[in-house]
Amino acid sequence: MHLIETRNLSHVYRGNVAALSGVNFVAERASRIAVIGANGAGKSTLFKHFNGLLKPASGEVLIRGEPITKENLREIRKIVGIVFQNPDDQIFSPTVEQDVAFGPMNLGLDDETVAHRVDAALALLDIEHLRERVPHHLSGGEKKRVAIAGVIAMEPQVLVLDEPTAGLDPQGVASLVEFVNTLPQKYGMTVIFSTHHVELVPEVADYIYVMDQGKIAAKGSIDDIFARQELLVRTRLEVPTIPRLIATLRDNGIDVDMAYTFDGAKRSLLDAYARRA
Repeated sequence: MHLIETRNLSHVYRGNVAALSGVNFVAERASRIAVIGANGAGKSTLFKHFNGLLKPASGEVLIRGEPITKENLREIRKIVGIVFQNPDDQIFSPTVEQDVAFGPMNLGLDDETVAHRVDAALALLDIEHLRERVPHHLSGGEKKRVAIAGVIAMEPQVLVLDEPTAGLDPQGVASLVEFVNTLPQKYGMTVIFSTHHVELVPEVADYIYVMDQGKIAAKGSIDDIFARQELLVRTRLEVPTIPRLIATLRDNGIDVDMAYTFDGAKRSLLDAYARRA
């Protein structure tokens, strides 16, 4: 039984605009999954089906083997938490503390449990110092952390992040990567995120779905996807700098192992240098 599964999922917006077509997607427990694709590929629409924000035109969405219904929608939203691209879409309370408490309160938890969850989420996101601040006076990166904390406080099994690095500076991106990577190992949480910035993917994903025009164009491991540079070009995505550099070195006769991250490239180049010495 998969944690999340879609079967031949399709969605049509008003005006007969097909946003998803025959999407088959699977997420397992404690996994890190990237959904990559150009703007308009259908990533956000897919995510909104994971906790019942949208209903399929055809096909189905299963959470822990059960289809989403009106009767289990509240339970589904305890399992799957979504953080939207624009944090202003989720932040509306007078203070950060109240905003983070909103989700747990709506789960019907007692005051003591709510307070504990809020404290834990603020600590995890390192925003305890923002507790009494007005959310809309915060920076973009701080708002994003507050939005994530509000979802984390509900203790979902799946955290879905829609374009999480949008609007973040390099330090904010690095901090987000570090945070995301703790969730599967330390908390057993599945993380699913979308991006059209493929340079980030090898740092935070074990498995990739490539979307194009509402369909799954490819799926596989980091090696499977990034070895297919023609696929990335065809789906209007940038080929990451590091594997592109390694491929160029190999084309020029340098015996170097493929790599996708800075640390991996460093090891590969040092190993290649040692073999030539």
